[in-house]
Order: sequence, then structure tokens, then C-alpha cells
Amino acid sequence: MLFKLEKPDLSKMRGNRIVELMENKELQQIARKTMSPDYLYWDKIKYRFKQTLPKGVSTEELWALTKFIRKYFSEQTITPIKNEKGEKFSFIKLSRFEQFLHETDLNMRGSLFVNSGDDKEKRKYQFISRGIMEEAIASSQLEGANTTRKAAKEFLREGRTPRTKDEKMILNSYHARKAIEEKYKKEKLDLQTIFELHRILTIDTVKDEEIGRFRTDKDDIVVANNIENIVYHVPPKEIFVKKEIKELIKFANDETETQFIHPVTKAILIHFWLGYLHPFTDGNGRLARALFYWYLSKKDYWAFNYLPISKNIKNSQTQYGMAYVLAEQDDCDLTYFIDYNIDKIQLAIKDFEAYVEKKRKENIEISKISKSKYNFNDRQLQLLQYLNGNRYGKTSVSVYMNINNLRSRITASTDLKKLKEQGFLYAKKKGKEVFYFATKKIDELFE
Repeated sequence: MLFKLEKPDLSKMRGNRIVELMENKELQQIARKTMSPDYLYWDKIKYRFKQTLPKGVSTEELWALTKFIRKYFSEQTITPIKNEKGEKFSFIKLSRFEQFLHETDLNMRGSLFVNSGDDKEKRKYQFISRGIMEEAIASSQLEGANTTRKAAKEFLREGRTPRTKDEKMILNSYHARKAIEEKYKKEKLDLQTIFELHRILTIDTVKDEEIGRFRTDKDDIVVANNIENIVYHVPPKEIFVKKEIKELIKFANDETETQFIHPVTKAILIHFWLGYLHPFTDGNGRLARALFYWYLSKKDYWAFNYLPISKNIKNSQTQYGMAYVLAEQDDCDLTYFIDYNIDKIQLAIKDFEAYVEKKRKENIEISKISKSKYNFNDRQLQLLQYLNGNRYGKTSVSVYMNINNLRSRITASTDLKKLKEQGFLYAKKKGKEVFYFATKKIDELFE
């Protein structure tokens, strides 16, 4: 059964009545409240403002006025994204969006790390693994990977071969994000890149014949809640997809600019467009979010690499799905989807700022001891901090090399042996690998 939004019948609303409503200043103020602080749909508006409407005005009339105002402002930002009927998606530049985007320009190209106490390159080095790991885990969990965040992080840190399909999904997402940062952000988007990223994201998790090709109408793919047997999105026909994916590529490469769209907003639109077209049998959500990061990396919003936005999306999966539904079914209004994503980005920034501040305080405390007594380097400090918060955690030479992006096994081995000699680690052999665990001596660093 296809899910359809509840909609009031406005077909009998007379044009002169809309004019009357427009002249009612009290009603205008209420209509503005339907867009701030939240961008509301009819199902919420009809209850929230019922008791505050002017005498003689119905909730349906409030919705009619709201839709008239939204239509007027959205016509100023029509996008090249369209549905199979040829109707184009548009959005409203809400004032809170503009404030957020201004703050993003100030923060996400460098000053997000202003209080972390190190130079820019060192800050990148310290936080990249965390951000990409968290995003890879959450993005895969959104698509059904069934594993805990803690177990997934340990698996990625160890760099071991995945044992299950769920672990493979996470490793694939991790590799895709690394590939974007190291290679694809320097390149233009094309069909080959889309297929390559999809292959990285889905290899060994879907059938081989479903990799390297777009879905066909015979695949009969829908976005649904199988438990409740509700279909939320029927992707467009394959002919439409093949045509529109070319338009998406032009848009992503900034080849169709008729008006300025802020890079963050544009990345969100690319995310939506790929998800809406749903060109593959599987992996569309992961690919859509990967392209979001690709575009922002390309535009030098490098700090987004450390924001695991999917972590917050995962905590509100129903709202994520409804943001798509609302955009598609409420007159192609992308404001819902942009509003949802901006909210999750803001949450991710707050989480990350708290994390950076926590690490800054930890660095200050242990640096006092390390500089005067132990002469730790930054890699060793990061390991001790990790083990302090994960007393059952472990590392090895290969894991240490992986996390710190070291090419020299000798350097990694020397770091760990020094920590062992100083009494902070003990070694235990498991199979062919030697693992290092924390001793109680770490307590003296974090008292």
C-alpha cells in the first residue's frame, strides 16, 4: 500500500478569500510561525494553531494562506530536480538557513578547531579517523547493518578482515569515504565515478550482477516498511533515471548554474536527488550521503569530514524518511528535506565541539605530565587517551599504523615498546599478532 500524506481539500477555496486572508495581519503572523522554528506540514498545523486562529478563520484557510506564501517564496529558488510529471522541486531560503550557512562558512573551513590547541594539519590528522569511522558505521546501520557502534569501531581500528555482511557494509562505507578524501574530491563527477563509488560501497554485500548497472523496471524496487507493508517511495522509471542522472551530474559539477545555491544546501540537494532517483537496487542511501560529503570536500569544506551526520540521522530514521515523503508529496517542496538535514548538521557540530573540548582538556592535563616526565609524542598521547576511555581496548603494531596512517612499522613498534617499557602497556600474543593492553599506571595520567 502506497503511503499518502493527508491533505485538506482546497479546491473550493475562492481567490478573493485568499486576498481577504492576506490582509489579516494576525493570520499572517500565525502563518509565519508555521515555518519557524520548525517547517510544519498540515498534519501538525491543524492542531497546533487551532485555538489561536482569528474568529471566522478555519485551519484549512490557514493552510491555504500558508501554501500561497510558500509558493510565492519557493518560486525564487526552483531547482533542476524534477519528478516524472515534469514538475520541478523548489525550496524557500528561510532566514534561519541563511544564518546557519553564514556560520558554516566561518566554522567549517577551519575555525571549528580553533580551541583544540594544534595547527590545522595536526588537527586534521587527529580527528579524521574518528569522523570517517563514525560516519561509515552510522551510514551502514541506516541501511540495515546490524552491529553495535563499539564493536564496529574495534573492528575498523584493528583493520581485520570482516567476518559478516554487516561488517563488510561498514568497511565498504569506510573505504568509500577514504577514497573520496584521497582521490574523488579532486575529480569531476561522472557516470564512471558513480559506478565506482557504488561498487566500493556494495562489493560483497549485494549480488555481483547488481553492481555496475542501474536498476531496471523489472527489478521492481520500492522504498517500503516491510513490517507494516507500507510503500513510501516508488522510484521513477529506468528511462527517466538514465536521463536525469545526467542532469544530476551536470548540477554536481556546477555546469547548470542559473542562480547561486550555497554549497551546503547544494550538497543536501545532491543527497536528495540521488536518493529520489534511487538508481541502484541497493546502496542508494549510502551513495547519496557519500556524494554529499564528496561535494563539500570538493568545495573545501574539509571540516565536514569529521562530522558523522548519519549518526544523528540514524537516531531519527522515521523523520529522515518523512523528509523525503514531504518533499515529494507536498508540491515538490524541498524545504522539508533541507530543514531536516540542517538540523542534523547542527547537532553533529555541537557533538563534535563537545568532543574537541573534552580532548583539549585531556591534552592539557596529560601534556603537563608527559612533557616533564615521559616525553610522549602525539600518537602515544592519543593511544593513552583512547585506552583510558576503553579499559578493555587494545592495539597492535598494524592497528596503530592504520589509525595513525603510518607507513613505517618500525616507528609504530618503537612507540608501543616505549610505552610498554614505561609501564603503561603490557603485551600479550594472540595467534600471530602481539596486542598491547593498558595497565593501571594510566590512572596516574588522568587523575
